[in-house]
Amino acid sequence: MVEPNLFPQSSFYKVPSSHSLHPATILTTMGKAGAVLALKVMMILIFTAWMSLWFLKPTNLWTRRWKAAERSARNTLFGYHGLDFAVYTFPVIALAMVGLVYLNLQSWGQTSRSSTAALSNPIVTSNLIGILSSVEILSVVLFILFLAWTFYSRISHDFTKLAPVESLKLDLWQLKYLKVATRFGLLAEACLALLLLPILRELAVFRIIGIQFEASVRYHIWLGTAMICFATFHGASTLFIWGVSHYIQDEIVKWQRTGRIYLAGEIALVVGLVMWITSLPQIRRKRFEIFYYMHHMYILFLVFFLLHAGDRHFYMIFPGVFLFGVDKLLRILQSRPQTCILTARLYPCKVVELILPKDTGLKYTPTSIIFMKIPSISRFQWHSFSITSSSAVDSHSMSVLVKCGGWWTSSLYDNIQAQLDSDADKLKSIPVAIEGPYGPSSMNFLRYDSLLLVAGGIGITPFLSILQEIAATQGKGNSRYRFPSRIQLIYVVKRSQDIGTLKPVSSLLQNHPSQKWHLKLKVFVTQEKQGGASVGELINEASQVQTVHFGIKGPIYSIHGPGSLYQTAALVAIASIVFFVFLISLNHIFVPSEISRSSLHSSKLIVSSKMKAPKEKGPSWVADVLIIASFIMSLACTGLVAIILRWRRVKKETPQDEKIQQGSSTETKVAVEEEHEIQFGGRPNLEDVFSAFLNETGASDIGVLVSGPESMKEAVASLCQQKSKRFKLGNKKKKACLSFHALTFTL
Repeated sequence: MVEPNLFPQSSFYKVPSSHSLHPATILTTMGKAGAVLALKVMMILIFTAWMSLWFLKPTNLWTRRWKAAERSARNTLFGYHGLDFAVYTFPVIALAMVGLVYLNLQSWGQTSRSSTAALSNPIVTSNLIGILSSVEILSVVLFILFLAWTFYSRISHDFTKLAPVESLKLDLWQLKYLKVATRFGLLAEACLALLLLPILRELAVFRIIGIQFEASVRYHIWLGTAMICFATFHGASTLFIWGVSHYIQDEIVKWQRTGRIYLAGEIALVVGLVMWITSLPQIRRKRFEIFYYMHHMYILFLVFFLLHAGDRHFYMIFPGVFLFGVDKLLRILQSRPQTCILTARLYPCKVVELILPKDTGLKYTPTSIIFMKIPSISRFQWHSFSITSSSAVDSHSMSVLVKCGGWWTSSLYDNIQAQLDSDADKLKSIPVAIEGPYGPSSMNFLRYDSLLLVAGGIGITPFLSILQEIAATQGKGNSRYRFPSRIQLIYVVKRSQDIGTLKPVSSLLQNHPSQKWHLKLKVFVTQEKQGGASVGELINEASQVQTVHFGIKGPIYSIHGPGSLYQTAALVAIASIVFFVFLISLNHIFVPSEISRSSLHSSKLIVSSKMKAPKEKGPSWVADVLIIASFIMSLACTGLVAIILRWRRVKKETPQDEKIQQGSSTETKVAVEEEHEIQFGGRPNLEDVFSAFLNETGASDIGVLVSGPESMKEAVASLCQQKSKRFKLGNKKKKACLSFHALTFTL
């Protein structure tokens, strides 16, 4: 998410000397720096406390203390449900709120290159698991150790106190195997607790540590796969024990009023398996519609998980569900009201460029993405696209490039082409709903001395915005800006006509003497033989686009983007307070007798525990329904406040009523320097490219950005590993400082 009022420019400012600052400015800087530090310490404490709960929860000490705390809370206004929400759920919500305030202040303050930047460089590159940094490897190892600790603590306690189940006559091995299956359910619960956090957009908690939404999606995939594996073993093993004990026909359809509802767990498992299977790459890439619609079954999955596990277990995974619900609500409201496509440009390479209106106050960083829905094609599907324009260049519009590759994108291209071929007096406007932009809070790509950009196919799009942003920032003539002295763009395409997508930055390829940075382009055409044309001639030839100006009927609204970070944090606070109030109120209204009876019988159960086998199971499913009702009321109240704030923001804008001439046109030709290179008939030898670039730049601080197929990213990551070691420059060995960044916008 990008803060619309405070465009983060701190990462490309040179820090001015202290004697040039006014005393009031110094005090303000010190005050905000202190606030950022205090918020950072607060987030560390909150996160540490929440993680400590997960490590302590499997222990006998925590179990005894927590049961005593819940018994004491029953006699208070909040009840045990209020205590569970405050201890298990609210810390993550508080972390998200504090993180939003932290990001807002951090975007204002001066930042330097992180001393831990090297930790994000690739350590492992594999076709199976992708590219892993040292931080990711450490996180995965710690999570696996946590799962092992949880399983060991639970199962060792279970085996020391084995007690037969009254309704099932099981052998010792069957009873032990049933306990193992039950504890695998807890491992699935731990994965589910983190599952939704990586796919938050407006409330993205991963942005606190510098990980963007499009990059964190793979953590969601990992966690989802692990959860389904644990849940499948949990469910299948339980059914197996029921089968060998000949009680499966009785247990499999149980929908008891209290305790575990087995049928709900079976439904949740089936729904989860359907979602996981339809999300596999073989289906997601070829039949995206199936993946998209099936993934919306997450609501059924969460409801039946709640009914199966009970409210006490649900509070542990509720933080992600709560934040995802609020995030989804804000994203729905953000896409209202709809806008229209102003202009479309059809490229010969089956690429369409869409020009969209935006509010002049909306600022976004390069590499930002938007999500687009075109109701005339599909009323429900959203697709992500990287923004190719720069808000520093055009304050009234933004553009994206769409490559035809599936049903949705081909339908868009064909729709525009059909209107162009119809020879109608007025081309019908195309309404669109836009969500975003979402992007980094700082422009770290400008912190390097040199940049090496590697793009494949339509992966060129984020680099178009980067280059335009650098050029526009340089045009301001501010000496505080720090620029890369040398930029090299490696562009790999299948056919020469694909080079036409470079048209937006063709003027930058002229390398005017006034430029403080040097840009060199190397194009590799893999599926065509040697041609006699130069880079400039090919760009101009492939850029003979048809420009379509759509007729606009009545006023249109611009894209406003997400609300301010402070406003979003306030809405999360409102949602949590409203939920807490409704949760307590509804429980006092609908379950007072349940609480009193449980308190009355607690002493009897303790006295007769040696005579009666099973202890009382979890609370009634009524408590589960009350959680759902409280959450719905919380979202409704928060949505009302968000609608008011959104409407006030949109109302300040005067809707555009532009009379745009329809028709088609071709772009003017631009002279491109002959120093740029083009090669036909094969892929680039990236090792030679890296070595040549390192020799040109010396041992400078180099940022390596790659956007394209996974195989290209892995190859570049592997080279960054090798070249980060000492390399030979002349007769001397110097150490190259390469910082690897993989850009992703296709989810």
